[in-house]
Amino acid sequence: FLILSPLLLFHCTNKLFLTEQISWSQLKEFTRKNAANALSLSNMVMGMTSILCSLNGHQYSSCWLVLIGYLLDLADGAVARQLNACSALGAKLDDFADFTTFGIATSLLLWSKELMDNILCMCYVLSVFIRLCFFSSGIPFMYRGLPCIYSSAILACVSLLSGGNMAVLRATAIAMILFMVSQSFYPHDRVLESQAWKKVIYAGGVVMVLCSSFPSACVYYLLWSVSYILFPTSLWSCKL
Repeated sequence: FLILSPLLLFHCTNKLFLTEQISWSQLKEFTRKNAANALSLSNMVMGMTSILCSLNGHQYSSCWLVLIGYLLDLADGAVARQLNACSALGAKLDDFADFTTFGIATSLLLWSKELMDNILCMCYVLSVFIRLCFFSSGIPFMYRGLPCIYSSAILACVSLLSGGNMAVLRATAIAMILFMVSQSFYPHDRVLESQAWKKVIYAGGVVMVLCSSFPSACVYYLLWSVSYILFPTSLWSCKL
């Protein structure tokens, strides 16, 4: 018994260590596969919270939640590709999150008691729906129509900087709708991971949201999003 006891103790300890090692490996693999999905879900939560803020008249908070969703959406695709964790589930989650935050939540920034504003809200949601359904161009790293994430960021920034001026918001929304449903080519957001300077700009955006005053942060994101429309495609498509 005295001889077997140390052997039995060693066997049990070794088995426990191996079990914990396997569990830790499984946990790391689960985290790797679902890190991007967690970002997409966070984006969706930002969108739903923004919707609630808009319905309760908190326009300022609603705009900032949309901009935080903007950051999360820029990150999830890059994280998925960096961790080699792209999946059909992740693509669906990303689309649902985009429609919630950059479709419904953003359209409510235009909402008022006026009939024409309600129609504009519906048109904006429909344009985002069309953009998400028919974004593929068949060209690698390219798609047709302005990505709804950028039009949403522009609307949120304009709303904050103009103090919710409806005339300015209506004009901006109409322009964004036309850009989204257009057949113009735009580079895929892979530029975020393929160009180091884009990552620096993204990090600057995070700092702006966390540490800066809202006017400078809004101008930062407005310039970043508008530049996506104005800069030549060849410039955005190049790799370092």
